[in-house]
Amino acid sequence: MTPVAVVQAFTAQAAHCANLDSPFLARLCTLLATREWPAGPIRDRIFSWPGNPSHRADAVPLRLCGALHALRLKGDAALMLAYPPHDVSDEDLWRAVGAALTDHAAEIDRFIDSPPQTNEVRRAGGIIAAAHWLHARHPLPFRLTELGASGGLNLMFDHFALALPGKTLGPQVPALTLTPTWTGPLPPDSAPQIVERTGFDLNPLNPAVPDDALRLQAYLWADQPHRMDLTRAAMKVATGPVIRADAIDGLTPRLTHVPGQLHLIYHTIAWQYFPFERQAMGRDRIAAAGAAATAYNPLAWLGMEADGTDAPGAALTLRIWPGDITVQLARMDFHGRWIDWTAPD
Repeated sequence: MTPVAVVQAFTAQAAHCANLDSPFLARLCTLLATREWPAGPIRDRIFSWPGNPSHRADAVPLRLCGALHALRLKGDAALMLAYPPHDVSDEDLWRAVGAALTDHAAEIDRFIDSPPQTNEVRRAGGIIAAAHWLHARHPLPFRLTELGASGGLNLMFDHFALALPGKTLGPQVPALTLTPTWTGPLPPDSAPQIVERTGFDLNPLNPAVPDDALRLQAYLWADQPHRMDLTRAAMKVATGPVIRADAIDGLTPRLTHVPGQLHLIYHTIAWQYFPFERQAMGRDRIAAAGAAATAYNPLAWLGMEADGTDAPGAALTLRIWPGDITVQLARMDFHGRWIDWTAPD
């Protein structure tokens, strides 16, 4: 019998996918929660998962759905016919999924070893707006450090445009244009110059490597081709280095201030996955560096993260030194579909 925790994980993931406009993935997760899986190593491994399979921890449903989507992207005939843009019955979809679970067990097994790395490009809308707001306050060149950077796509946010009511922020010839539903005042027209950028990730993905590029695309959802288009456009300009390292260990030597530069540290839906002791260490080290910041070498820490409140979406929060000032910039959809901007002028 399917363990209760696994059923709950797939059921909860189905609800999240429905809320994030993916009826197909909601249907797939519902089938995985309610149907009898074919016997084999994948069923055995997932049904006896040693940790917490939920989206708040090991994210087993997204690992498996990513593995299946990777097979479809590689050309598995049954999955290609069962996945969007085709619309098939639950029986036909489950038949294709069941065959993949047995026929490609070894490949799926390797894929689900690693946690999901979505690298959602639409989250860069919040980063772009925050960077413009911050640059209006501190008009200095920016040095960037992204924690949990995955494939480094959002490390390149200054190459993207953000379309807002009545104006567009970003370069004149952008790699892509983000179009979130925007409410609230508009951020200032104050684009920062990026003079250096580096990301850190325990398992960085290189978009120029075919297997890594496939993994980045596999975690997108098959009934959301617009996300695929944005991701592929971002992959073409993803040249910022992402170093394989613990985020806090990688950040620490970069906390030394560089005169005449603002250091922007940021992360999007990543901090919550860091172990508690690493979070505490990171907060202490960033605050210590902030205490030594001046107007000539300011420090800013931007996070787009779930904050445990009942408010919709994630909080976009900025902490700035000197002064140790915390500003609630916005709330935004976890996938960047909307931004409710509340930052002061």
